[in-house]
Amino acid sequence: MSSTHHPHRPAWFDISTPDAARARDFYRDLFGWPSKVLDETYALVGDDGGPTGGIGQAGPDSPYTGFVAYFPVDDVDAALARAERLGATRVLAPVDTPVSRIAVFTDPDGNHVGLVGR
Repeated sequence: MSSTHHPHRPAWFDISTPDAARARDFYRDLFGWPSKVLDETYALVGDDGGPTGGIGQAGPDSPYTGFVAYFPVDDVDAALARAERLGATRVLAPVDTPVSRIAVFTDPDGNHVGLVGR
């Protein structure tokens, strides 16, 4: 992470759930979230201005379930290593997606936190 830039807001959110269709319906009905289903495992949430998050199907090998906010960092691997030095536990090792590189860890209190490359 750049020492001069400290973002305070998430760049993305992800909801991983055993029943993605139910979750999409719930959040659509609750907040009016439009979604675009990509396949049977993932849907993008957002309007024509672009997606702001996603809802995914958690399977038996999913690294986590629940809500994760992803914060932008310059270097996902370096930020994850720093988080681990500070007491975090790696949940999802850095992986490249079609959009960017991501990782997930739990903080010392067990909260899931995501990292996304800028």
